[in-house]
Amino acid sequence: MVNRSLQIGICIIFLVVSCAVAGAGSTEKEAAAVSAAGKWLAVTDQGNYDESWREASSYFRNSVGQLQWEQLLEAHRKPLGKLISRQMKSAVYTTSLPGAPEGEYVVIQFETSFENKKQATETVTPMMDNGRWRVSGYYIR
Repeated sequence: MVNRSLQIGICIIFLVVSCAVAGAGSTEKEAAAVSAAGKWLAVTDQGNYDESWREASSYFRNSVGQLQWEQLLEAHRKPLGKLISRQMKSAVYTTSLPGAPEGEYVVIQFETSFENKKQATETVTPMMDNGRWRVSGYYIR
């Protein structure tokens, strides 16, 4: 009973400290970006690579052509097989990223398991694009 109370107390302290550090504004932005990333990933998981390109940010679409994007995913994502599980590891709001224009970004990392790759880390980076969170970067390691 004492151990359970101690665990609950530590969790409450952690949550209070986390909330104070994160700040309400960035937390809301992170949540909205994570939601957008989840929808985009679902489209990608279904193999709808052309739609994932169309739903990506204008910055992304200007950097990678649709055919090139489809070929990249066919070569690198499709061989991984079906999604088994995906758990968010972190989401960090920022206004600058190396090599990218100034703006609003959330860098999200997921621990992911695929049919043919049991342990992977996916990094998805939505950015604010014309009033909507849209994916501007995707990387699997």
